[in-house]
Amino acid sequence: MTTAVDDDMWSAVGDPTRRRMLDLLLTDGGGTATSLSGQLPVTRQAIAKHLGVLDRVGLVHATPAGRERRYRVDEAQLARAVAQLSSVGAAWDARLRRIKRIAETIQRSKDDPDDVKIDNWN
Repeated sequence: MTTAVDDDMWSAVGDPTRRRMLDLLLTDGGGTATSLSGQLPVTRQAIAKHLGVLDRVGLVHATPAGRERRYRVDEAQLARAVAQLSSVGAAWDARLRRIKRIAETIQRSKDDPDDVKIDNWN
């Protein structure tokens, strides 16, 4: 089964600060922009913008907590992201195995030109 890749989600997760934020939210069970800014080398305003990106792609959800918003990771969306990553990884593994077979066939043809089967590279 192939899993469709959500480019917006992977663009959001592609940022190292946002990945670290997800790690912290998972470890702590949630957090606010203020609590995260105390653990990361960026301003609270930058944290809030990053949280907005993660919220738009559904990786986190916010609930009001006094004057702030408390963010939690959406575990179903995170599981979807993991499934996408696994699917992409499996596809690349298959491509790399095919490249390896082709390279080995080419090497064998250099070593023994009479003993090469090129018709079955798939």
